[in-house]
Amino acid sequence: MTRSRKGTMLGRSARIKRTVVIMAAAAGSAVNANELGNAMRIQISAPGGTAIAVLDDNTAARNFLALLPLKLVLEDYAATEKISDLPRRLSTDGAPAGITPSAGDITFYAPWGNLAIFHKTFRYSEGLVKLGRIESGLDAIEAPARVPVTFERLKD
Repeated sequence: MTRSRKGTMLGRSARIKRTVVIMAAAAGSAVNANELGNAMRIQISAPGGTAIAVLDDNTAARNFLALLPLKLVLEDYAATEKISDLPRRLSTDGAPAGITPSAGDITFYAPWGNLAIFHKTFRYSEGLVKLGRIESGLDAIEAPARVPVTFERLKD
């Protein structure tokens, strides 16, 4: 039983242990991702309505979540996005160099240190870090004027 050739008892035992470890890790990841998904849902309240968003699992998004509840005034920028300064910079550790934002993306623009919510798709932008995505209610913040908003974490 201690033979070491592939296909022997030792080989099968090692494969079974490896499979069990992989399955346990996958099960743990699924639970953590599910719990995280619930914890990372936010609401954006504006005079024109309410938007619901899900934040990504990254350092910048977790830093943003730690700021909530948060009241900001969003201003239109280039008829493409709504921007606002944040009370502090977010960490971009582990973030890609940039992204190509789509309508509904909630982002952090690292060079300026501001929040940017895109209501139109835009080109690749270096320094842009995706925080999450608005799932519903994007029209609540699309007014061409300044829009006061409150970001809050959603409870289960």
